[in-house]
Amino acid sequence: MMDAQTLVDERGELWLTLAPLWLEREPRETDYARMTEVVLRYGLTLKELEWVIRLELAPVLSRQQMSVAGEWRKFDDYQLMRRLVAHNMRLKGWRRSFWTLFSGLATIMVRPRFNELLERVAVAQATN
Repeated sequence: MMDAQTLVDERGELWLTLAPLWLEREPRETDYARMTEVVLRYGLTLKELEWVIRLELAPVLSRQQMSVAGEWRKFDDYQLMRRLVAHNMRLKGWRRSFWTLFSGLATIMVRPRFNELLERVAVAQATN
């Protein structure tokens, strides 16, 4: 079982880098470049990246996206990290099964942006 600090150490940078996919504005070229760089540094395959988005990020960020009071110009990194860690520490058993089944729905709003990121990562992986 991972503790909160280990989760932050192992996934924090990746989560915060990918979170702008859920902002109200389109990611900029610099955002996509940074996301691609971080994904490459983490050594994730496209399938692993898909599951990070679907299981680790979407359940938290899609709920905020649906919230009337959500902040969509930028995130409070500390609050976001707290919610992501709490979610991921509980992501086992029935919760993991639930999000595995329904994660496609949770990513529907960001799917075009995520597909753009996947293409960029695939190109970068092929040229490395």
